[in-house]
Amino acid sequence: MANDPFAIFESWFLEAKASEPNDPDAMALATVDAAGRPSVRMVLLKGHDQRGFVFYTNLDSRKGGELAANPEAALLFHWKSLRRQVRIEGPVSAVSEAEANTYFASRGRNSRIGAWASDQSRPLDARETFAGRVEEMRAKFEGQDVPRPPRWSGFRVTPRAIEFWEDGDHRLHHRRLLTRAGNGWSEGLLYP
Repeated sequence: MANDPFAIFESWFLEAKASEPNDPDAMALATVDAAGRPSVRMVLLKGHDQRGFVFYTNLDSRKGGELAANPEAALLFHWKSLRRQVRIEGPVSAVSEAEANTYFASRGRNSRIGAWASDQSRPLDARETFAGRVEEMRAKFEGQDVPRPPRWSGFRVTPRAIEFWEDGDHRLHHRRLLTRAGNGWSEGLLYP
């Protein structure tokens, strides 16, 4: 069995990009708060390499606060068209300022303005309040570049374990678990 989880992921991800009708880069992100209460939500994968899997968010959001309190996370990709899943678990660290700036600059102007206008995860009294804040930010940045807000950045999940799951007939699934072992990976199988 090939035991480079990043090469396996890349192969599966390319297949998902070709077959998934919507958002092959969508992944469930699970975190816990300081009291150990779990939370999960969908985010988009914005980069991956040998260092890990990257997503971006408002640092003041619920997930940002949970990651500050407990920098561990789990990710789940589910590609229904391929009948496959990838589960990733590991510590989380901030991306560099340069990485965050580069990715933020690649976003559409309206998305960049939205990042300034949104107090992500905070209570909102009415949708009109948010729409008004968007218009305020449009006016503020009219005719100029929209820089990255200080409260907006990215995180990298560095896997300590990656599981590759393939659906099998009669629920006889195939599960491969790769876990970090020094500078390499050890591989085993799991019962379905």
